[in-house]
Amino acid sequence: MSKGLITGLVIVGVIVLFVGGFFMWGAGIFDKAVAQQENVNAQWADVQATYQRRMDLIPNLVSTVKGYADFEQETLTGVIEARAKATSVNIDPSNITPDQLAQFQQAQDGLSSALSRLMVVVERYPDLKANQNFLDLQSQLEGTENRINVARQRYNASVQEYNTFVRGFFRRIALSIFGGGEDFSVRKGFEAQEGADTAPVVQF
Repeated sequence: MSKGLITGLVIVGVIVLFVGGFFMWGAGIFDKAVAQQENVNAQWADVQATYQRRMDLIPNLVSTVKGYADFEQETLTGVIEARAKATSVNIDPSNITPDQLAQFQQAQDGLSSALSRLMVVVERYPDLKANQNFLDLQSQLEGTENRINVARQRYNASVQEYNTFVRGFFRRIALSIFGGGEDFSVRKGFEAQEGADTAPVVQF
């Protein structure tokens, strides 16, 4: 075997190894981006589930409070309307835009505020505060608000990890080559209400 042929085979072998390594590297980047994207979607599903739990509790809460004839109807109406608005905002977890998330957050924060106002008014009704059904609902709402905050924090953490990964210079190049048309655009997380350092909560 001639020296030139051996040299040619070595060069071909190096090229094959380089190309194969490049494709393996790109495939690894793609697979990890997909996994992180799916994690973001899963965390979003948890966020929606916790908010849904809160909305499921509200009809019973309103029904219990309505039993007190002199309770302020305007406050109850505010809760009912805020719940209806929050329920009407539906988002596809695989295609969340910043505007959609802002709309969702605004609606849910509005419901939190309406519930907070309701609980302030309840302070004027000792009998209602002592009602066992109301106390049970109050406890469930408190627990749900804590779950909401945890779910939001986990979602934000998954978004931050995903965004950091897909924004890397070489990883962006790899995803543009091996992405196969998948959308690996940056996701947006929840933001605190203006003037607040933490996610909104219902104060009981």
